[in-house]
Amino acid sequence: MPIRSMTGFAQAKGQVNNLAFNVSVKSVNHRFLDLHFRLPSNTDGLEMSMRRILKEKLARGHVDVNLSFEQGGAAPLGLNKAMVSGYVQAFRAAAIEAGIAAEPDLNAVLRLPGALDTNAAPSEEELSPAVLPKLEQAIDQLNRVREEEGRAMDRELRERMENIRKSCAGVSAYRDAVLKNYSERLQTRIQEWLGSSVDQDKILQEAAVLADRSDIQEELVRLDNHVQHFVALLGTKGEVGKKMDFLLQEMNREANTLLSKTSGLAGDAAKITEAGLAMKSDIEKAREQVQNIE
Repeated sequence: MPIRSMTGFAQAKGQVNNLAFNVSVKSVNHRFLDLHFRLPSNTDGLEMSMRRILKEKLARGHVDVNLSFEQGGAAPLGLNKAMVSGYVQAFRAAAIEAGIAAEPDLNAVLRLPGALDTNAAPSEEELSPAVLPKLEQAIDQLNRVREEEGRAMDRELRERMENIRKSCAGVSAYRDAVLKNYSERLQTRIQEWLGSSVDQDKILQEAAVLADRSDIQEELVRLDNHVQHFVALLGTKGEVGKKMDFLLQEMNREANTLLSKTSGLAGDAAKITEAGLAMKSDIEKAREQVQNIE
């Protein structure tokens, strides 16, 4: 299964009691699975069932689920008497308390959400068997969209990893120049110390520090291992976005260490800076893509 983007939109249409409905699912990137619902009132059981299905089929993302009905022009309307009566009584009580003569505007009352209901509105028991299969259909469509976008991301990420490999090879080619540069520095320092009253331990300490700074092989090996692990994840099922992001952070840290060890060098060794900066650029571009991988 290819990697999946966390961004997508899908919808499915259905019908219950001759009333058409539309269930839509929209997803964007998020660190965890964050579900939000816009459903008719008194459908708590339906929401729980929808939540269970979504958790089975999605791993990460901010997901908005909307269930809406398509009302025909001749759809019968009923009055929510309890709501309208309660509003009118509250309005009149407030008018008496304020000492003013006023009556509520019926047009304003009827525009309140829920004041008018369709007589054909189905119950939750009727909704669930009709809506849940359509939700699964919408999720399957959503995942196809996310997988299609994931394939494009896969191609770009593989290209970025190949660029990082090439940058590592370029750095490795100049490793001898780095060692030579540090060796020349060390010889110069030793000549300076021999002409002064520096003790032997000081010379050995400085030599050890310079030798450690000159070794970039460790960073190159770790970078190569991280790249191999990252490419392997591209063909792995399940939630891989977080693992990829962690690997890219590690790659960036190794690149920074490599650049730090080789800063200020002259000659061919200075070309490592160029290769290191190209490496960091590819790592950053890969991280931008990975932020949207499930």
